[in-house]
Amino acid sequence: MLEISSKKFSNYWEVYICGELDVSNCDKLKEFLNKLFIESQIDIKIDLEKLDYIDSTGLGVLISILKKLKTSNKELYLVNPKQNVEKIFNITGLDKIFNME
Repeated sequence: MLEISSKKFSNYWEVYICGELDVSNCDKLKEFLNKLFIESQIDIKIDLEKLDYIDSTGLGVLISILKKLKTSNKELYLVNPKQNVEKIFNITGLDKIFNME
């Protein structure tokens, strides 16, 4: 189960993800983030505080939106990851690619 919500601020989107992000639901996040990008090309901050699990397809979605944002000189920030989620980014080396807070 994956729940996604967002709030727009003047210069960035705050996105909240709750549940598990895996192959069964990563398209839902991809569509959601792409719609935000189309609506307003500003930075995106994704709050991972309530994300319990992420697999490689979920990481792929985050990488694809990061690339899209970079083409518009915008940033993707990942904030408040749980220890097990942060560990995945560390193991894969993606903590060096993403802005982790």
